Amino acid sequence: MISSRWLRLAAVSAAAVLFGLAGRAEAAFPDRPITLVVPWAAGGGTDAIARYIAASLQEDLGQPVNVVNRTGGNGVIGHSAIATALPDGYTIGLITLEINMMHWMGLTDLTHESYTPLALINADPAAIHVRTDSEYKTLGDLVAVIKANPGKLKSSGTGQGGSWHLALAGMLHSMGVDPNSTRWVPSTGAATALTDLAAGGVDFVSCSLPEARALMDAGRVRSLAFMSDKRSAVFPTVPTLKEASGSSWTKGVWRGMVGPKGLPPDIAKRYEALFKKVHESAGFQKFMSDRGFETLWGDSTEFAAFMKRDNGEIGEMMKLMGLAK
Repeated sequence: MISSRWLRLAAVSAAAVLFGLAGRAEAAFPDRPITLVVPWAAGGGTDAIARYIAASLQEDLGQPVNVVNRTGGNGVIGHSAIATALPDGYTIGLITLEINMMHWMGLTDLTHESYTPLALINADPAAIHVRTDSEYKTLGDLVAVIKANPGKLKSSGTGQGGSWHLALAGMLHSMGVDPNSTRWVPSTGAATALTDLAAGGVDFVSCSLPEARALMDAGRVRSLAFMSDKRSAVFPTVPTLKEASGSSWTKGVWRGMVGPKGLPPDIAKRYEALFKKVHESAGFQKFMSDRGFETLWGDSTEFAAFMKRDNGEIGEMMKLMGLAK
């Protein structure tokens, strides 16, 4: 027969074991490496930002944070990999504005609501660029010709319906001009479009200021307006769109940190705090400034509202342009 004293000791021991296990489980995260998924190729701006963040997280979390580039499908593959991962905190991702474009194009059912928003990190507004010797000295000069001569001027910056095309369309629409009133020349990216601009192949380009930086520094390209509510800290001489035209339209590419939908609130809050620490650090601010990137902080709530607004604006533009499926 088992003594009552033994039973009490066994019960106490079991409780201690369970308590210890519970304590260890609560404090365990993270107890293994973390994956940070990037939907775009290694070597690009998004990848560079992700790797800086990963290195900072690794120091704070005490676990390896491995950046994995999941490319293909115009961003669908990488964005899907983040959304379909287990919501346990061991897979996070750096998503981009394409999440608000792909579903309008019929490429995926994913939307910004497919994730747990953690932090808005960066936004690079579009700008309008012409050749230095262009007859269009101001944005007003350019828009007047576009309005008076629909289809005359050629513009470029990305593929048909890409981010910079949508930014231009929204700008024109905000000024009461048909968003389809320029001939968009599809390109493989801003670098190709800017080279074409410098050579005289197109009349103007819509893309970010950092992408045009080399040609601006070389004196071959001039920027007429910046689609932001404030001037760029890196390019302070370029007027905002409102200063140049009175339009309050703002649009550009953005990047933000997310987890799969259903991420536990305590883990989500921990990540949000860590991302804020990275964002506010002098090292990150210098890293971004040196590359011409604009920083923009938004906490999880602000990021969710930002994505919702951006999604609505993009949907409206794609419908007006006849590109929504």
